[in-house]
Amino acid sequence: MKLYEMTLKEVSEKIKNKEITSLELTESVLNRIKEVEGKVESFISVTEEYAINKAKEVDKKIEKGEKLSPLAGIPMAVKDNICTDGIKTTCASKMLENFIPPYDATVVKKLNKAGAVMVGKTNMDEFAMGSSTENSAFKNTKNPWDLTRVPGGSSGGSASAVAAGQAFYSLGSDTGGSVKQPASLTGLVGLRPTYGRISRYGLIAFGSSLDQIGIFTKDVTDCALVLKEIAGKDDMDGTSANIEVPDYTKYLDNNVKGIKIGIPKEYFGQGVDEDVKNAVLKSVELLKEMGAEVKEISLPHTDYAIATYYVIAPSEASSNLARFDGIRYGYRAKEYGSLEELYKKSRSEGFGDEVKRRIMIGTYALSAGYYDAYYKKALKVRTLIKNDFVNAFEDVDVIITPTAPNIAFKIGEKTSDPMAMYMEDICTVPSCLAGVPGMSIPCGFKNGLPIGMQIIGNHFDEATMLKVAYAFECATDFKNKRASL
Repeated sequence: MKLYEMTLKEVSEKIKNKEITSLELTESVLNRIKEVEGKVESFISVTEEYAINKAKEVDKKIEKGEKLSPLAGIPMAVKDNICTDGIKTTCASKMLENFIPPYDATVVKKLNKAGAVMVGKTNMDEFAMGSSTENSAFKNTKNPWDLTRVPGGSSGGSASAVAAGQAFYSLGSDTGGSVKQPASLTGLVGLRPTYGRISRYGLIAFGSSLDQIGIFTKDVTDCALVLKEIAGKDDMDGTSANIEVPDYTKYLDNNVKGIKIGIPKEYFGQGVDEDVKNAVLKSVELLKEMGAEVKEISLPHTDYAIATYYVIAPSEASSNLARFDGIRYGYRAKEYGSLEELYKKSRSEGFGDEVKRRIMIGTYALSAGYYDAYYKKALKVRTLIKNDFVNAFEDVDVIITPTAPNIAFKIGEKTSDPMAMYMEDICTVPSCLAGVPGMSIPCGFKNGLPIGMQIIGNHFDEATMLKVAYAFECATDFKNKRASL
């Protein structure tokens, strides 16, 4: 097995035991990027020199006998909407094509402190708006399992990088499922934490009440290690919660006896592929055989989730993206006759079609005469959806559903039909609106392509969610399956 094929934990042990150096590991990954990047196109920018210098720093600390984090010296990647000091952060948009942040996002700062080695910034749907990473202004990322198919979105580059062996883990952002859905399509573990568990400081905003930074890894143990390192209260983010962060690895004990699993009937109906349903239900049966208690539940307002999300998220996007006006920073039109024309041309030339579509939807929903009818009503429905989960968690410990309604679809298959693309988030959006944590783990295959199972936990109970995921992973062989490039 080549170094880049191993898990984060495996290579961390090798570095700790001085079997390999961080520099050797980093060079292995950088060589892998050179080998396959032309095929998968995971990255907007590769930070080779930066990564080598970071690796050398870690090796010096090891030589001195310093006690280091399990993440020290391990190559990783960061979605290109998370700010990195002195390193270009584009949001995959012409609007920010040359933007270089003067500061690090809190998660990047924490990972730097832990000795992480960033090898690059990953491709994404522009401003995180999309479900396939086809909305990037720069390139189309491919799914390593089948290069004619999408890796999901909007964090498709982050997912593809890990699935292709170009990083041991990566950070993405998740507004309505943008970590969980690409994890499902690329056969990875993808975790979105409780809203407020991980700081959003330095994440370029799409929908502020929904955005969360999430994690892609090859297995559940790696996910627990990264979450422990980056979670926690941050004074720079008023929405981050002052709740203790446990050592998640202590919950990975391969025991689900007595854990109550809820199966919501609304997630197994029309619109979800039969093979996907069957793979998830078969997985639930396995957990039942291992000692978990399974019961059918109802989340009655699920049908309203997509409509609610596509009022709230575009409304917040309309507000957040108003700052990109051609005046302060970002793209500026070259020819204009007035201030109004400067605004109009800069925004129409700088933003792509999907971003403009959502800005217009959001601006309309927030406009005088429509605010109460659309945005305010959507907020009320969001509360009903949240209450569905609150009520469900009085009876169960976790909820299990499909992550995505389908396996990875062909590149270009849904680009002409925005509604078909929006429906790809049908299984992930409700829990995002409720602010509860969710994760996807591989649970099967169809036509050689991965199927993901979504495990949803109660607020700030990522530990139980990881516990169930780990037990399932130990009882199956899915974590050992890799895309062959």
